[in-house]
Amino acid sequence: MNPFNPKMGQTIKTDAGSMILDRGFIALYHIDGADAPTAAAAYILAATTLADGATTTKNAAALAKQPECARVLSITGNAATATGNVVFTGKDLAGATITETIVSTGAATVVGTKAFAYIDSVVLPARGAAADTISIGTADKFGIPYKLDRNTVLAIYNNNTATTVASIGTNATDLCKNFIDPTQALNGSDVDVYLIV
Repeated sequence: MNPFNPKMGQTIKTDAGSMILDRGFIALYHIDGADAPTAAAAYILAATTLADGATTTKNAAALAKQPECARVLSITGNAATATGNVVFTGKDLAGATITETIVSTGAATVVGTKAFAYIDSVVLPARGAAADTISIGTADKFGIPYKLDRNTVLAIYNNNTATTVASIGTNATDLCKNFIDPTQALNGSDVDVYLIV
């Protein structure tokens, strides 16, 4: 049986005579626990020493891991001088090529705004001082496979226990900008999201 396409303009009758409303669909997005590991600052790439006077490119084969489900990425520097642009190129949940630049501010963790299903390459900035490093990890935010123009999440469960959405990214144009930050952090348990599409 072919899946429903919720964007075909389906309508539904009401009890108000000629009034017709758009029809909504409730979708269940399930992520297996093995695909929802705890966020970790060096999950994708361990602390990597920055080069002197030149950027460093790491391709997919050089990364420690890929996101098991689409995840928003994070970068963490080890010193105040570990600054500069970290440029990611990869794929979203639909397989489209996406890029993101996250600016390292030094000895802090900075979280991105796009959910990557796959990372093709990472370009690290040149060092500010000897021994500067940057690590790449996953944030607690995970991507959802719909382009939403508003928050339509009805319920979310972690390991069959109800939780809430701490924040959500929605974008009707760019799939990678649609993500959920759950109140109950990802911890290797199954996640179920019920939403209207």
